[in-house]
Amino acid sequence: MSYQFVPFARLRQQPTIVVDSTANGAALVLAHWRGAPTPAALRDDTSAGSVLRALHQPGTPGLQAPAVTANHFDVDGFVGVWSLLHPALALRHEALLRLTARLGDFREADGPAALADHALQLVCWLNAEEKGRFYPPFGAPRLRRREDEACVEKFEWFLPRFADLLQNPERGRAAWEPEYERVQRAMTVMRSSATRLTRYPEIGLVVVRTPEPLPYYALFGPTTGADIVLSIYDGQRYELEYKYTTWVDLESRPTLPRLPLNGLAAELNAREAAPQRWTFDGITDTGPLLRLAGHTLRKEERYADPDQRPIFASSIPENELEQAVVQFFRRGYAALQPRRYWTWAEIRAASQPGSVG
Repeated sequence: MSYQFVPFARLRQQPTIVVDSTANGAALVLAHWRGAPTPAALRDDTSAGSVLRALHQPGTPGLQAPAVTANHFDVDGFVGVWSLLHPALALRHEALLRLTARLGDFREADGPAALADHALQLVCWLNAEEKGRFYPPFGAPRLRRREDEACVEKFEWFLPRFADLLQNPERGRAAWEPEYERVQRAMTVMRSSATRLTRYPEIGLVVVRTPEPLPYYALFGPTTGADIVLSIYDGQRYELEYKYTTWVDLESRPTLPRLPLNGLAAELNAREAAPQRWTFDGITDTGPLLRLAGHTLRKEERYADPDQRPIFASSIPENELEQAVVQFFRRGYAALQPRRYWTWAEIRAASQPGSVG
């Protein structure tokens, strides 16, 4: 079967497979978005993973559609679209592509060292070329363009070039090396005695104590299996973040639902003597942050690495802050049990008094 990439706006002009998105009228949806109508047999942690599963099941209804599209550009979605266009090569490199998609979406690369290193090079190449030639993730509104329209140019540039980098990453070294080296330095810090991790598996929380803010690919690297990260930096600087793992439907493991952070923010603001206030993002944001804010961050700033945004000093001692976070989630999750495939309605209801998991 030979596929053609088409802009999202043209998906109804012919039978079309939709990747890492969802849309009425799609011949087949291959997406890990919460509630997406991906066939049960093809569900996977990443959308690219669902595509790769589909390639192993060529009789899947809808897979014979001649076109493929997505409504945005990111690593996972791109890898999924590219894999449909190059099925033989994709299946030959399936393990690498799965790691690349996971690193792109969840900032985790839990796999063999050589493959994880190759995946990091690919992701850094995609990131560098995307920012240098086009616009950063979530940056389309600043160009006064819709993402589903603006991203077409990215797909058209990357699709014919990715196979070359997949098979020989050295050809893209000039682009990927700066970010790759920055992440490697940060990974060294994460592995050193300067960093300490405390895990609270019953609430899905990892507390990372490390001297300075780091790139996500290093910071989240050792947090596989957790869904909330509290970063504690020197000078009483803190950020709490829900990982993207609880925005999507994970297939590999159950999760707890996100809890609204307004109550925790109010508790911290009551203790806070710094001039900034604790602010929080809504639970339907892709990666909600709780942090001391000097100004409201744009979506692209929140998506960018922690070392690329200001993180202010709090007056709250770090052990007190950690305990406040832990107790908030322990209270909120006391009557809930982890499970798969929460709906957004169920997630909202879970935070209400009397909710039962």
